[in-house]
Amino acid sequence: MKNLFPALFTLLLLSGTRSFSQDVIRQRSCDNPFIMQQADSLKALYAKDGLVLVKEASMTMESEYEMPVVVPLTQGTWYQFVFIGEYTSRLYEVRMFDWNEKQVVFQQKKWGDIDGNIISFGYVAAQSEFHMMKPLQINKDKKKKKNLCGYVMLFKKSKPNP
Repeated sequence: MKNLFPALFTLLLLSGTRSFSQDVIRQRSCDNPFIMQQADSLKALYAKDGLVLVKEASMTMESEYEMPVVVPLTQGTWYQFVFIGEYTSRLYEVRMFDWNEKQVVFQQKKWGDIDGNIISFGYVAAQSEFHMMKPLQINKDKKKKKNLCGYVMLFKKSKPNP
């Protein structure tokens, strides 16, 4: 009986752990031909200006909820961050925070602005540390609120050849 108690306790503990692990939220990518066309155009434009694409991702978003994107930035390097949202959304925002959770960038666009579904800004990191971008979009279509597509890209300035 003494040998049975530790085995039952371990089995009970493992079965409880398994039920908690099912609540994991996973980021899903999305496919929007219009957004992909815009992203490809911006990649070509920034490449002509000497920028190198460092990271890119499509992501399924929910209206009115921020989607955190964490990236390591190097001190003194010039970066260009781009967020492309669904064309049918009425508001787009990106907030960027440094490692100390200080907001260092805030950009907002509304539907109807020129390139209204694209937010792009340059940034030079004061320190080599992780930064968090929080893109958000608010959609006017009640049916699409939980299935929006967003696209993020991070470029960095390539060093000139000596």
